[in-house]
Amino acid sequence: MGKSATYRNTISGALGLFLLISAAGLMAADKNPALKFNEIKWDFGQIKQGKVLTHVFKFENRGDAPLLIHNVRTSCGCAAALISSREIAPGKNGEIKVTFNTKGYEGRQTKFVYVDSNDPQEPKKQLVVSASLDVPPRPLSDVDRDSIEMGLLLESEELQTLSRITNTGELELTVEMSNRNATFFKGKKEISTPLKIAAGKEVEVLMKIKPRKTQGLIREYILLKTNDPQRPNLSLYVSGYIVTEQQLKDLFTRYKDKLK
Repeated sequence: MGKSATYRNTISGALGLFLLISAAGLMAADKNPALKFNEIKWDFGQIKQGKVLTHVFKFENRGDAPLLIHNVRTSCGCAAALISSREIAPGKNGEIKVTFNTKGYEGRQTKFVYVDSNDPQEPKKQLVVSASLDVPPRPLSDVDRDSIEMGLLLESEELQTLSRITNTGELELTVEMSNRNATFFKGKKEISTPLKIAAGKEVEVLMKIKPRKTQGLIREYILLKTNDPQRPNLSLYVSGYIVTEQQLKDLFTRYKDKLK
């Protein structure tokens, strides 16, 4: 065989090898994962409030390269999502278990789950769970204010303040009030047992706090424990500033002209 023929065969072989490598590279480059869910929405229907709901979203990697789940997150803390595996081989299946705690929610609720993957066509997918939550009859507590500023108070003066507690629910509300320095009155009668408020009614409570011998800023926290499932614990903050009679006289003398 002549030199020219040998040269042509060498070139031909090299070209063929180059084309083969290029084709293999293109075929490898075309391989991608494909995340496909059986469903992306699930409605639990009419449910009683307080239940923990669970649904499993199943999916498959319909591509020809490994599927990688980078991140799974939910739209609120009441919902959680747990994935079976973060890497799914081609043709294999996976699951995302979604849990929704309905405590404290009512009416129509919709929660979202966000899935990030290496699927080049849809790198971000959204799953949806929803439910209509029925709330049973219950008491509901409402206090007219959560803080009271008493201003200047005389030394040894008893601190007195009024607060209105309302039951906006359908069942009787019970309220236990506690503060080691305070006594509580409904009208002129001291409250010695849990206060009971009928549905749709309100009660005005007189709170008397023992005088303090110390001067300066006073802070008192009154804890209200109720049978309201949404607000079992309420706090009322009472503050003021205690002065002596002489301090009060000095203040009056200093500012009497301005007070006129």
